[in-house]
Amino acid sequence: MISRELLKKVRQIQIRTRRVVNDVFAGQYHSAFRGRGMEFEEVAPYQYGDDVRIIDWNVSARFGAPFVKRFREERELTVMLLADVSGSGFFGSTTRFKVDMAAELCAVLAFSAIRSNDKVGLILFSDRVEKYVPPKKGTRHVLRIIRELLYHEPTGRGTDIAEALRFLDRVTIRKTVCFLVSDFLAENYETALSIANRRHDLLPITITDPRELELPAVGFAELEDPETGERRIVDTGSRLVRRAYAAQVRASQAARQALFRRLQTDVLDLRTDESYVEPLVACFRRRERRR
Repeated sequence: MISRELLKKVRQIQIRTRRVVNDVFAGQYHSAFRGRGMEFEEVAPYQYGDDVRIIDWNVSARFGAPFVKRFREERELTVMLLADVSGSGFFGSTTRFKVDMAAELCAVLAFSAIRSNDKVGLILFSDRVEKYVPPKKGTRHVLRIIRELLYHEPTGRGTDIAEALRFLDRVTIRKTVCFLVSDFLAENYETALSIANRRHDLLPITITDPRELELPAVGFAELEDPETGERRIVDTGSRLVRRAYAAQVRASQAARQALFRRLQTDVLDLRTDESYVEPLVACFRRRERRR
């Protein structure tokens, strides 16, 4: 049974995210992601400003006046949300954990999709595929996705992005719009990411907590890896330790960004202490301009 508290939280996310979708993302999502192609609809008399390249010369010759072909976009898309629910997501030094931000972001993307009459599916993953919700349309379906994002208790603690992407390829036939939401604290996913990027319209979304970028100077502290359970005593009062940690984080981020550049894929970098709205709008607008 789903608790009343959870239903209340689902309702709060629905209200908050739908307001963002209606007020901020109106038209942005629809313009940023292409349909499967253009489908011929009709011929119509040529009007000033029409592209001469779409003139139908056979029809024009038959009627003795210029006619042009009209097309409509075969719009319906399948959107897949791949959400990382590994142990490292249950960390946050601000007002929310990384998984909380991921859940709200996925809700915004899902509501944006159904507003454009697209199907939405969900894959929750840790070091294994935790949950698969096949793509469907409708508000009730999106509410189920939100419940899964909030209610699911992972059985795995690690992160296997490659397995999640391989599973995506097994359960999808056609090209999808794929939002991969993770902190990307994982290894050996480069090949799977490259394959998925060729087959799908892939948008990686990284979520980082500011405390992960640098250690605070609080003296000796016991740190625990949330995915492996390994614990270590670290002297955070040491400037050398803090510098080494920050340098390792920067190197990891640089390697990841270099990978995304090689794949020529968009990427959206988010932080738990900042709003996701402005970066998401900017990302959609960049895609729209390229289109």
